Amino acid sequence: MTQNLPVALVTGAGSGIGRCLAHVLAHEGYAIAAIDINEDSLNAACEEMKTHVIAGRVADVTDAAGLALATRELESELGPIDLLVANAGIGIETSGLQYDVENMNKVLNVNLIGVSNSIGAVLPGMIERKRGHLVAISSVASYRGLPRMLAYCASKAGVNAIMDGLRVELAPIGIHVTTICPGWIKTPMTENIHNPEPLLDVETAAQEIMYAIRKKLAFHAFPRLMRWKMGLITSLPRSWQDAIIRRMVKRLDAKKKTSSEAAEVSAGKLEAR
Repeated sequence: MTQNLPVALVTGAGSGIGRCLAHVLAHEGYAIAAIDINEDSLNAACEEMKTHVIAGRVADVTDAAGLALATRELESELGPIDLLVANAGIGIETSGLQYDVENMNKVLNVNLIGVSNSIGAVLPGMIERKRGHLVAISSVASYRGLPRMLAYCASKAGVNAIMDGLRVELAPIGIHVTTICPGWIKTPMTENIHNPEPLLDVETAAQEIMYAIRKKLAFHAFPRLMRWKMGLITSLPRSWQDAIIRRMVKRLDAKKKTSSEAAEVSAGKLEAR
């Protein structure tokens, strides 16, 4: 076990935000208990951080029993979990015009049930010790349902609801609960998605998340402009919200079409050469 180091359990630690955040937490003085479903990514992350205290286990957050076992093994190696960062998540386009139940369930299982399973793996111990910090990575997409993002928005809204309820119940025990709602971040999950907003780099996002963890904030959404836009839109009547979102989707589709046509023209010129 680690000597006097708090232990942070990070799910989805093999890539993207989770990997970057594991580095930041290690520099902040945490021992890292890393979990990821991808063994190669997890091993690479652990190798990168071998100068810090880190241990990793391969586990699927949708498998409650397997995740609990992996958590117990990590705790036996590093010590009890002081901080959970439930970060593991996926994004798949889910549209009402091509409603795919399999894809809907896949996103909901990882992004919502996976967070619940992660909490379940560490919360009993935190309650027994009367200390701890639960952090869940949600999204500004949790503010309302968006076209083609049905499952993603629903999963993140569900995470917010769980965390809101937990925060009220656990505060008297001494357990902190933080919900993080980032905007679009440049990760492997978003690299092929046309976004209406600029992408944040993972380093900036990790620092924003770390700020919320240090301050033990109840809720933190960023970047400020996107948070403000979504807050304003969702304060309007539903019919107005729908009209605004519809126009945004049309503009995004037009931009996507223009980009695609430009790429085809460019490819044609290269081929002609």
